[in-house]
Amino acid sequence: MKKTISGKAANISRRRFIVGSAAAGGGLALGFPLPFGIGSAAAQSAATDPEVTAWVVVKPDDTCMIRIARSEMGQGTHTGLAQLVAEELECDWRKVVLAPITPGQNLARKRVWRDMATGGSRGIRGSHEYVRQGGAAARMMLLQAAADQWQVPVSEVTVANGIITHAASGRSTSYGKVAGAAAKLTAPDPKSIKLKNPQDWKIAGKPMMRLDTADKVNGAKIFSIDVKLPGMLNAAIKACPVFGGKLVSYDEAKVSGRPGVRGVVKVSDTAVAVVADTWWRAKKALEALPIVWDEGPNAKQSSATIAAHLKEGLTSNDAFADTNDGDALKVIEGAAKKVEAVYSTPFLAHACMEAMNCTVRITADKAEVWMPSQNAEASLAALSTSSGLPLAQCEAYNHGLGGGFGRRGGNQDYVRQAVAIAKQFPDVPVKMIWSREEDQAHDFYRPISQCKLSAGVDQNGNLVGLHMRISGQSINAFANPAAIKDGKDVRQVQGLWKTGNDAQFGYTVPNLLIEYAMRNTHVPVGTWRGVNTNQNGLYLECFVDEAAKLAGKDPLEFRRMLMHNHPKHLAVLNAAAEKGDWGKPLAAGVHRGIAQFMGYGSYSAAVAEVSVSSKGEVKVHRMVLAVNSGHAVNPATIAAQVEGSVAYGFDALQSEISLQTGRVAELNFDKYRIAHMVQMPKIETVIVPTFDFWGGIGEPTICVTAPAVLNAIHAATGKPVRTLPIKNHGLTLV
Repeated sequence: MKKTISGKAANISRRRFIVGSAAAGGGLALGFPLPFGIGSAAAQSAATDPEVTAWVVVKPDDTCMIRIARSEMGQGTHTGLAQLVAEELECDWRKVVLAPITPGQNLARKRVWRDMATGGSRGIRGSHEYVRQGGAAARMMLLQAAADQWQVPVSEVTVANGIITHAASGRSTSYGKVAGAAAKLTAPDPKSIKLKNPQDWKIAGKPMMRLDTADKVNGAKIFSIDVKLPGMLNAAIKACPVFGGKLVSYDEAKVSGRPGVRGVVKVSDTAVAVVADTWWRAKKALEALPIVWDEGPNAKQSSATIAAHLKEGLTSNDAFADTNDGDALKVIEGAAKKVEAVYSTPFLAHACMEAMNCTVRITADKAEVWMPSQNAEASLAALSTSSGLPLAQCEAYNHGLGGGFGRRGGNQDYVRQAVAIAKQFPDVPVKMIWSREEDQAHDFYRPISQCKLSAGVDQNGNLVGLHMRISGQSINAFANPAAIKDGKDVRQVQGLWKTGNDAQFGYTVPNLLIEYAMRNTHVPVGTWRGVNTNQNGLYLECFVDEAAKLAGKDPLEFRRMLMHNHPKHLAVLNAAAEKGDWGKPLAAGVHRGIAQFMGYGSYSAAVAEVSVSSKGEVKVHRMVLAVNSGHAVNPATIAAQVEGSVAYGFDALQSEISLQTGRVAELNFDKYRIAHMVQMPKIETVIVPTFDFWGGIGEPTICVTAPAVLNAIHAATGKPVRTLPIKNHGLTLV
C-alpha cells in the first residue's frame, strides 16, 4: 500500500463540545486529526492520537474512539452506530468510547462523515453501510501495519478483540501499538471492502449497554441548556401569542433599571427578548415589560373554526386520490352491510423535557453556536445566514438533546433568534432559553386532521370496499412547498401508500379509495415523532375493528383475511397476537385490542389489555408489541424505544393543543397532559427480524399503540372512540 503522512493537530478552545448531524457526500478518509473541545477527555485527546480512518482514532492504550455524526436524543443511535463500527473493526468493545465531530469539520473535509441529520428513524438505517465500511477499512489498515512490521503477508494475520496475531510465528500485538503506522497507510477503496454477514455479528446485534448512560446518571453529561461560558449573558424571549401577529412596541424604560438587566432586543417583527446576567432576571423583566402586539385577523380563529374548515374537506371536490383501485364508492353503496365513521385527531406539541435553547457568540470574524439539534449542519447554515458570516467562519457545537421528536430538525427558529440577540452584544456569549409557556405556545405542532371512512362487507363477511378521505393540514405546505406536486401532497397519506419501502398499506382490498384534501390553518406544523403514521394508523386500524364487528368476525381473523399478500405485516401481527395471548381468557373486566401498521421501513403490531371502570377510568394493564426492522443492531435499545413509543402514544391519547382567540390554550403541563409513570403498563417487546432490509425503530411502534388501546376500549365499552383526546368522551388514563 502507498504510505502517506497525516497532518498535525490544531489547537482549539476546550469550550467546544460536539456531536453532529446534516447533509451528503464523502467517503473514507485519512487525514489530519480533528480539534475537539468541551466534554470528554477522549474527545480532547483525539486531536493528537492516530486517526486510522475518519471514523476511528486509536490511542496507545488501545482505546478506540469512534466518531459519530448523528445526533443523540436518548434513542441510542450513538451506541448502535458504534456497535456497527466496532463490529467491523474487531476491537475490544470494553475499550470503545465516542468522539464527537462538528458540522464545520465535516464541511471542511468535504463531508467525509456524510449525513449529519437525525430524524425519520434514519439514524442507523441511513448510515449503516458507510460507517461499517469505516470500521472495516480501519481493521484492514491496522492488520496491514502489523504485517508490514513483521514482514509477513497480511493474509497470515488475524485479529480478535483488538489483539493482532501471527499464528505461524507466535507473535502478537495490539491496535494501539500499530495505530501510528496504520494511520499513514492509504485507506482501501470502499468498493473492495466485504462487510460481515449480520448473522455472524458478535458486537452488533447484541444488547450492549449504552455508552452514554453513565454520564446521564452521574450528572456529568452537559446538555445545551447547561452550557456556561465566561462572561455569558442570558436571554428570555417572547413572541406574539397569536400566530401571524406582529410586535408593535414595547417600553424598555419600564425594566431597564431592574437588577442585572442589560437590555431589551427586538428579535424580529414578531418577538422581543430581555437580556440579563441570569436567565431568571431576564424572565422576570420580560414578564414586566409592557408589550403591544398587533394580533391580526388570526385572533378570530379557534378550535371550532378550524374543525369546521377541516369538516368541509371531507366532502369537497378538491381532494386527490393517492390510491383508487376498482370502484370503492359504488361497491360500498351496494354492499350487503356498510359502516361509516368520522375520526379526528388534534394538534399535539412535542413537549421536549429540554425547552428550546442555544448559546451564541458573535465576533468580528467568528460566529459560534452551542445548541441541541437534530440537524447540526442546518444549525450551522442558520448561524451563517443570520450572522452574515460565511460558513468557513462559523461553527456549531451540538450536544445531546433533552428530547427532539422532530422539533429540533429543519426548524432552526431558536438558532436564528439567539443569533439576532447575540449580534447586539458582540464578543459576548448569550444563552437564550425559552420558558415552558413559550415552548408550548410556539411549537411546530403535529398536524390536525379529520378522516371520513366507509366500508362494505358481503354476506360472507368479506371486506369488499374501503374508502378513506383525510382532510387536514399539510406539513409540506408549511415547511417544504416544493415537495407538493400539482397540489398533491402524498406525505399526508403516509402509511397508506401501496408502493415504496417506507410505509406501505398492509391489506389487500379489491375496491380501495384513499384521498387527501389539503386544509391548512394559521397554526405552524412540523414533524412530530411518527409524523402522519400516528393519525393514519389510528384511523385505519380503529375502523378495521369497526368493519370486523360489522362482518361478525374476530378482529385478528378479519385482519388475517386481508393480509395474504402482505407476509411481513402478517408475521408481526401473528407474533404480537401469540405473545399477547390473543383469544385466551382474561381477568374479569379486562379486554384486548389489536392493531398493525408499517412506518419508517419497519413493520409493527400491538396487543393491549385494558379495563374501563364505571367512572371512565382507563387502565392499560399490559401491552405486547412486535416489530420487524429487518436487522436488530441492539435489541435492548429496540425494547427501550418501543417502551418510549408507548409513552408517546399515551400522550396522543390524552393530550391536545387547542386554540382560543388564535392562540394556544395549553401553556404548561397542568393543562397539556403527558404520560405519567403510574399510567405505564407492563410492556413486552417481540423482535422478529428477517435480516433482509434496514428499517427504523424510534417511530414505528407509536402508530399501533393508540389504536390498540382504543380498540380495547371499544371492546370494553361497546362504543368506538373516534375523536381524541379521550377526555372528550369522559375517559381518563389512570
